[in-house]
Amino acid sequence: MSPEPGATGRTAGAPTLAPQHGEDVIHNIGYRGYDGPRLGRAYARRSLFVQSLRGAYGLGRAAKSKVLPMLLLAVMCVPAAIIVAVAVTTQADELPVAYTEYAILLQPVIGIFVAAAAPQAVSLDLRFKTVPLYFSRPIERNDYVSAKFAALSAALFVFTAAPVVIFYVGALLAKLDFTEQTEGLAKGLLFSALFAVLHAAIGLVIAAATPRRGFGVAAVIAVLTLPYMLMSALQAIAFEQDSSGVVAWLALGSPGTLMDGFQSALLGGPSGFPGQVEPSAGQGAVYLLVTAALIAGAYALLLRRYRKAGL
Repeated sequence: MSPEPGATGRTAGAPTLAPQHGEDVIHNIGYRGYDGPRLGRAYARRSLFVQSLRGAYGLGRAAKSKVLPMLLLAVMCVPAAIIVAVAVTTQADELPVAYTEYAILLQPVIGIFVAAAAPQAVSLDLRFKTVPLYFSRPIERNDYVSAKFAALSAALFVFTAAPVVIFYVGALLAKLDFTEQTEGLAKGLLFSALFAVLHAAIGLVIAAATPRRGFGVAAVIAVLTLPYMLMSALQAIAFEQDSSGVVAWLALGSPGTLMDGFQSALLGGPSGFPGQVEPSAGQGAVYLLVTAALIAGAYALLLRRYRKAGL
């Protein structure tokens, strides 16, 4: 039997609209609706968090994407392992570096990691215009921002806390006081968490401002490095001019000096300020308030940025 006019190639038994002269024919090709479970926003947010966290270390990507983050993680952990090895060998009475001090000493390495991970988390989505695809699902802008923010904070926490754990294990192997070392571990992890959240907030705000990954990398490094160098120089000048009281307040001028002052004033760590000027507890409270304000402000800017990012 010859096919009916206009029904060439249609599925047997499928209804077809009657064709008119010069019009196309619409065929029912048998698509069926999805009747399975709807996992919703929470599942989408969790999936985005896991994917972004893995991406910060190059997991699930090409081998060359893993080289830099893993190399930087090794640079963070190897000196810590050497320090505890020396402490165990020499049977030292205490670790030469405090738990809260280590991240301050290796800030350049952490800055490079932030500069690499933050644009990877957000800039590529803007460049390749995949943000509207996220927002076409049940996920909302707040879900996207919170997942990216939490993922980069978690990645940075792992990056900064790993040497702290190495210190703790080495201290126990060296048979140092268990109570003292456990207290130091708690302070070190607390400091690592706050350090990670602050730097993740700053890195994401800068990276989300441009779809160009290279520009984001350069901008993050500049923001984390130049103010720190400037404030450190001003602190040294103030100390040389016998204005020690100004040194602690100048710490508010950069994330690095801010974190240094916080760990010294409220966590009992050694001061990295010129002349080892130690900030007071009141100044430490100001550091904490400024840190909280910076984190909240950065998060608000991210939400504002993504109000129009998907349009």
